[in-house]
Amino acid sequence: MRAPSGVVRWAQSNVAPLTDYARVSPAPNIVPAFLYDDRINHRLAFWQGDITTLEVDAVTNTTDETLSECNAVSERIMQAAGPDLKEEIITRGLECRTGEVVVTPGYQMRCRHIIHTVCPKYVAKYHTAAENSLHNCYKNVLHKAGELGVRSLALCVVSTPRRNFPPDLAAHVALRTVRRFLEQQAAPQLVVMCGCGVELSALRALAALYFPRGQREAQCAAARLQDPGGPRGEPHHPERRIRIIHNPHSNSDSAEDDAACDSDAAVEAAAAFARACAPDTQRLLAPHSPHSPRAPHTRRPLHDQDEYERLLRRARSEDLSEISGIGCLYQSGVDRLGRPVVVFIGKWFPIGDVDLDKAMLYLIKLLDPIVRGDYVIAYFHTLASSNNHPPFSWLKEVYTVLPYKYKKNLKAFYIVHPTFWTKMMTWWFTTFMAPAIKAKVHSLPGVEFLYSVMARDQLEVPAFVTEYDMTINGLHYFQPDTTTT
Repeated sequence: MRAPSGVVRWAQSNVAPLTDYARVSPAPNIVPAFLYDDRINHRLAFWQGDITTLEVDAVTNTTDETLSECNAVSERIMQAAGPDLKEEIITRGLECRTGEVVVTPGYQMRCRHIIHTVCPKYVAKYHTAAENSLHNCYKNVLHKAGELGVRSLALCVVSTPRRNFPPDLAAHVALRTVRRFLEQQAAPQLVVMCGCGVELSALRALAALYFPRGQREAQCAAARLQDPGGPRGEPHHPERRIRIIHNPHSNSDSAEDDAACDSDAAVEAAAAFARACAPDTQRLLAPHSPHSPRAPHTRRPLHDQDEYERLLRRARSEDLSEISGIGCLYQSGVDRLGRPVVVFIGKWFPIGDVDLDKAMLYLIKLLDPIVRGDYVIAYFHTLASSNNHPPFSWLKEVYTVLPYKYKKNLKAFYIVHPTFWTKMMTWWFTTFMAPAIKAKVHSLPGVEFLYSVMARDQLEVPAFVTEYDMTINGLHYFQPDTTTT
């Protein structure tokens, strides 16, 4: 396959071979983990520059869970693809978990597909989980490209600077995963690894370890490479290898000693695995500092899921007619994609006269069956005053207690008739307390903007909302029913 203009295949690269480096000599007694293969070297290339200018079948975008992260790569892709890409992400409520991929069309770009993936944040204490997640990013991107029948793929450096991945470590993971994939799969025929500055420098400097350009270079790489990884390029972590006790019931002293050693090793390995997985589980909920002050009425659960189940049982058993009678929270039809619409009327939420604990219970009772699938929320701030603003301590408590499905399945949060104060507080809350839903929040100046996502007959709002909307926005969108005249 012909490479895009200006792209040089690795087999023809002029990067100095390993045999030119000081203190590196071939190791004839070591079998190289990565053999010299000129055909594989011709399927790899490097490119320094704007990834959106390459004429390839698919490009990779590194982003966050809501596909809205602003980094050097994603900003260029969003700009080059045009407004249709952003509209699809918002309309379909696209999301992507860490290590997984989501595919969208290329729209105005030269490519047919954009493969989005989410890189984990690197923390040295949990490096094993971070390395495995990064490996999954590259592996899933490559496999998805193969499923799409992509012949050429522009693969960006997934680990952006804000993820804190050491460039050399990230380069090892990327190159090792790409090499193993190209050994086992015939498509794509060309993988162009793209980057700039230190990102691409690290990839080029280490490429010879995984893509040797001769037998002598393969032997040098074998002497220099410390972790060849697994059969698919996954990292090796000795602390996760748990020994199996073959005869735990033996009465011999030696068998008991062996069993004790094996048990200790198993406990230590299991603990290391749990510690490594902890960040990926904890990050699904809002970050919480153990030293942050909490309001007197709030609680700090030992386990958020257990706390939620306890509250759900209370919500189903206690009398919440005092809250339900207010009528400020209810389901109102579905949007054009068939997703339930939950309506909240801010003016009808009397903060000073309502039990906030019972308000949370009613919220859980109403939403628990709804949030099992996709849903949207329409919050009407119409004519609301400071007496209707819930305290931030309570909002944070609600956001922390609610499980991940509430954030994941929430596809849009519309704020109708926001004030300047509302916009500022919403920005602050979604930036520092609820970043997982930041990209899903949309401020709308009028009710008419909701009609682009839901039919008029599906939206039930109080008369004062419509009257106020007509006062400030006019009647240009109002269409009276003439079917009965």
